[in-house]
Amino acid sequence: MEYQVFDTTLRDGGQREGISYTVADKLAVARLLDEFGVGFIEGGWPGAMPKDTEFFEQAKTELRLKHAVLVAFGATRKAGLDVAEDPQVKALLDAETPVVCVVAKSDIRHVERALRTTGDENLAMVRDTVRHLVANGRRAFVDCEHFFDGFRHDPAYTASVVKAAFEAGAERVIMCDTNGGMLPSMITKAIAALTELTGVDAGALGIHCQNDTACAVANTVAAVEAGVKHFQCTANGYGERPGNADLFAVVSNLQLKLGLKVLPDGCLEKATRVSTALAEIANIAPDTHQAYVGAAAFAHKAGLHASAIKVDPLLYNHVDPSVVGNDMRILVTEMAGRASIELKSRELGLDLAGHPDTLTSVTRKVKELEAGGWSFEAADASFELLVRGELPGADVARPFALESYRVQVEHREDGTVLTEATVKVRVRGERVIATAEGNGPVNALDEALRSALSGHYPQLKSFELTDFKVRILEGSHGTNAITRVLVGTSGDNNRGWTTVGVHENVVEASWTALVDALTYGLAVR
Repeated sequence: MEYQVFDTTLRDGGQREGISYTVADKLAVARLLDEFGVGFIEGGWPGAMPKDTEFFEQAKTELRLKHAVLVAFGATRKAGLDVAEDPQVKALLDAETPVVCVVAKSDIRHVERALRTTGDENLAMVRDTVRHLVANGRRAFVDCEHFFDGFRHDPAYTASVVKAAFEAGAERVIMCDTNGGMLPSMITKAIAALTELTGVDAGALGIHCQNDTACAVANTVAAVEAGVKHFQCTANGYGERPGNADLFAVVSNLQLKLGLKVLPDGCLEKATRVSTALAEIANIAPDTHQAYVGAAAFAHKAGLHASAIKVDPLLYNHVDPSVVGNDMRILVTEMAGRASIELKSRELGLDLAGHPDTLTSVTRKVKELEAGGWSFEAADASFELLVRGELPGADVARPFALESYRVQVEHREDGTVLTEATVKVRVRGERVIATAEGNGPVNALDEALRSALSGHYPQLKSFELTDFKVRILEGSHGTNAITRVLVGTSGDNNRGWTTVGVHENVVEASWTALVDALTYGLAVR
């Protein structure tokens, strides 16, 4: 492969606040990254991090990579120490990876103030380490830390670090925007100046961008357009501070926009699935608005958009979502026109094209309800029930009829709070009364309703409430404010659905969403 896709999720990405990979996690991440087709997986810093040392040890027998090679990360030898005697360099060799990437100071200010050594000794540290790695059969990459800041301060010294690394046998020298302060124009100017000053071909250089200016992806793409063939990223942009260049956005831009083949055939279409799986391992909610792979990346809300998409989806999609394994979604909101309603209904398996009157009535009802605070944007199940209620032949038989419900909350002197709910319903001609306790009004109602219905609908045992959100609507204030409730539910096949309820009384809003959730699960799903 002409271009080198270098992933550092397990090293740089693991520095994100809130991420703490176990060794098992790291092995799982590596397998997913390999499946996505990256060329290099930087596994961590053996010798400096016990967990990383263990990862590399286990990787020797447990990782079978198809596309990628494993990379050990470390630093150049310490100042004043023979490279063969440096325990950290020895740990890099002990990791037995085919590639080793060492970080080197390339800003003279960091050399003198952080390393507390001379510029000449730093150059010797780079040369000695790279030569030692190459002599021991390793491919050597060198990360020039603070490259762009250093090059702006003292271009001659920073360039000398690059030249020293190449002269010692480095395969790639990576320009690192460590502080993340660069803009695309600064990146391209620096690359042009460096190649002119050193005579180094841009194709031998690499790029590593942090995202402190929100330009990490753009800076990486700009570097590749300037001739760089090696680029470093992290999955979903994970990393310290605002993060790193997002792997999925970078490779998608390069392959789909610039026509560069950076991944093996059939790998790009795995982007969305791999992105989500990696977010789950990191225990971080997937970014729904992430470019290319987010759930909202190809979601359309405005009726004007939907009208055009009905004619040709690419009129409002910059690429076909399927090329990155994603899907287009039509959102139903107060902005929705007839085209939005028709497309969303079709997405749910309901064809309104031959029912213009139904399409008109559903559009009118959605707009009226949304004006009153309802939101179907995240409540597909409630929207589908609404459509089925209007579409001839698609109406949903409600599994029960409510006679009444009652909720009591008792706060005792000792601080104990007890909640009890009673529901009276008619199910298949039978009047059923059920009472249950819960840790709150909604939980108690849910338990009581399930108890009343379970004799007729035993499948309710597999239903589980997975989410419950309450929001006070804008423009309403105080304890009599209108509230909107979203209820998430999943069934025995782990397929989830979401319903909505709106009312001045939060319990009634919750009841509406709860009833829709059970109705959808029993009669439609």
